Order: sequence, then structure tokens, then C-alpha cells
Amino acid sequence: MRERFTTEMKEAMKAGDKRKLGTIRLIQAALKDKDIELRGTGKGPATEDEILALLQKMIKQRQESITMYEQGGREELAQQEREEAAVISSFLPQQMDEAEIKAAIQAAIAETGAASMKDMGKVVGILRGKYAGRMDFGRASGLVKEMLPKG
Repeated sequence: MRERFTTEMKEAMKAGDKRKLGTIRLIQAALKDKDIELRGTGKGPATEDEILALLQKMIKQRQESITMYEQGGREELAQQEREEAAVISSFLPQQMDEAEIKAAIQAAIAETGAASMKDMGKVVGILRGKYAGRMDFGRASGLVKEMLPKG
């Protein structure tokens, strides 16, 4: 994945795509910070799953900024954030659709033997382990709540 960032950055430079170039530099800076943070805890560089989680976090930040800019009437800044989010999204694997998420939740519920809301953490933990980068966990958490037996 790191090589892909470098390759895409070179292509953006050649094409003169300033938005893509700047966004990839932001990704690389965030990744460098993550590596330094992990080194401080005695771990090696960020794994693929940690990189995917970092990218999802960056997209979530952009979405929050878009909302704030739109409320403040700053459409040009909202558009910039949308473009950055699109570039970051291009590095994520294909996102799962609603039906795939529900099927994955059903499987995780069966795998953990989850019987109530108390078991939600176990179910979400399995989903995070298997589907990092492919699933919107905010949406998935809501579906897990709906699908777990009440009680």
C-alpha cells in the first residue's frame, strides 16, 4: 500500500493534479505520524489494517468538515474536502453494500453465539478483524443493534 501512495504521488506530479498530490502528501504525513506513534509503543511500522483504519478516519474527518463548511456557507471549502475524501477513498478496498454487511453480521453473531446487546462488543470485534477498510463500522454498529436479540 505504501508503494501505491508513492506511485500515485508521482503520477499526480506528472499530471499536474495539485489536489491529488496534496491529499496523498497528507496521507503520507498522517502515516508517518502513525508509524512514530507505534514506534513509541515498541511496535513496527503500521500494518495494512492500521493504514486502512487511518484512511477511514481521514475520510470521516473530511465528511465532518464538509457538513460544517456547508452550514457556514463556505461551499468552495466543502468542495475541496469532497475532492480530498474522493482521493482518500480511492485507496480503500471496495466498500461492502448493505446486504453484504447484514450477511457478515449474521455470520459474526452465529460465530460468537451472541444472545443480547451485552455481546455487541464481541460481534463488532469480529467484524473489525475481518472487514477492516471494507465496512462502515458506524453503519454496521446500528445494524448489529437491530439484529441482536433484545434483552
